[in-house]
Formats: sequence, C-alpha cells, structure tokens
Amino acid sequence: MRNLRANLLELIRRTSAELPDDVFRAVDVGAKAEQAGSAAGYAMDIITRNIDLACRKSQPLCQDTGSILFFVRAPVGFDQIAFEIAAKAAVADATAKGYLRQNSVDSVTGKNSGNNLGPGSPTLHFQQYRGTRLDVRLILKGGGCENVGAQYSLPDTRLGANRDLDGVRKVVLDAVVQAQGKGCSPGILGVCIGGDRATGYLHSKEQLLRTLEDASHDPALAAMEQEIVRGANTLGIGPMGFGGRTTLLGCKIGVLNRLPASFFVSISYMCWAYRRQGILLSDEGKLVKWLY
Repeated sequence: MRNLRANLLELIRRTSAELPDDVFRAVDVGAKAEQAGSAAGYAMDIITRNIDLACRKSQPLCQDTGSILFFVRAPVGFDQIAFEIAAKAAVADATAKGYLRQNSVDSVTGKNSGNNLGPGSPTLHFQQYRGTRLDVRLILKGGGCENVGAQYSLPDTRLGANRDLDGVRKVVLDAVVQAQGKGCSPGILGVCIGGDRATGYLHSKEQLLRTLEDASHDPALAAMEQEIVRGANTLGIGPMGFGGRTTLLGCKIGVLNRLPASFFVSISYMCWAYRRQGILLSDEGKLVKWLY
C-alpha cells in the first residue's frame, strides 16, 4: 500500500506529541477543579504546560514513550505481513527522529535494541471487517501506568467483593487506591469484566480506544463508569499523588463472557499522558481522516 509507511510515521509523531481533544478538555476541567496554589494545582499547571510545549515543539509528551500498541481493523484479504513491515519501518524512523525514545530492551540481557524493534515491539492486533478502508489506532502506553494495572479474581474476601457489579466497583476502586500517584495520575481506567486472564487484559486496553465522552451502551455499566470516577475523585489521591480532587479523568468498562469457574476483573491504567490516536486510510493508502 502506497504511502503507508509515511502515514504510520505521522501517526506515531502525532500520538507521541499531541493529546486528543477529548483528553485535553478533561485535563483542563481537572486543572480548574484544583485549588490555586495547592500542590495538586501546581501539578496540573505543570501538566498543562507540558502538553502545550510538546505540541508546539513536536516532541514527546513524556520521556517514556511507552509500549507501541497498534489496533488495526482491515478489509478482508488485507496483507497483514506488508502492514507489519511498514509499521516496523515507521517505528524505526520515529525512533531515529526522536518521536519515540529508545525504549525496547531484551528481557534477558537488558540490551537496548536502539530502534524500538524486537519481540513484541511493536505489538499489532488485527481484526478483519467487511469494509474497504483501513482503520489504524495507536496507543503509546508508558511503563509507570502499566506497572499499576491489576487483575482481580472474584470473589475477593479481603475486599468483600462478590461476583456482581458492586464487587467489580470495589476492586476497581481498590486498584486506584493501590496505584496512588505511581501511575502518573490523573489517570484513565480501561476495565474488562470477564474473559480469561489474557483476553481480559487485552479487552481492558481496547476500552482505552474509546473517547472520554463515550458511555457504555449498557445503562448499568454507563452508570458504574461515572460512579467509579466520582468515587475515585473523593479519595484525596489527586494529581501525581499530591492530594486534591482529580484522581481519575475517566473509566471505560467492557464485558467478555467467562467460564462459570472464573470471574476476572482486569484493569489497565493509563496516565494523564493519554496518548491515543488513529487514522482512516483509503484502499489506495491515502489519509481519509484522523479519528480523534
């Protein structure tokens, strides 16, 4: 596909340097909610200045440019091997240009590949659909927020969390308490109820592809998404763990079927540097539109 490598390079640059509008609006609301002169207010001021500076200079929002996660919806018959080749070339180009830091290391030797390429980097998830356009979405997920992700198996007697939505609410809020400021709050949660240990975590990350204004189609889940944000913002954790009113910017919940013997709740935590962007390409590889 012509121009694919160049379009993917621009996708990486923009994802690394520019927050989507919905995230910027949420950060702005959070900044205005904090008391002027407080530690939380100072933290939010630094965050908003950083967002502006990164955008103007086309530089990474964070020194940890994170795991490189592509989610691709492709027409039937699309050449996934060709896409992977183009994506890896674009990642190497982006690293050389400074859009990505040299973040990928061998897990045994600790050696840095120098170009962000290696087993599992970048990570590509493909899904076919009966359309003609290529839908490519990218998440850059930092290590700090990835470290505070969590997975619970219900019932959890420690928390009094049973196999119901109230039990889900309890464990999700516990994950926020355990994270404190270590995930670079204010954060955004992607949650999956059900699945197995692997599919649950993947589906929780897929929830992060939703905009912050998006609500679940299930009224009970939509209500719980809002309830968790409200509850988390009363915990006093605040930006970077300094205290304050803004601990979460959003929570998105999805559901997978499960085995009767299992009830997993998987939680992916995303930091304020919510680097998520997407492009829609024509069958000729031309950019049709930005998705966020």
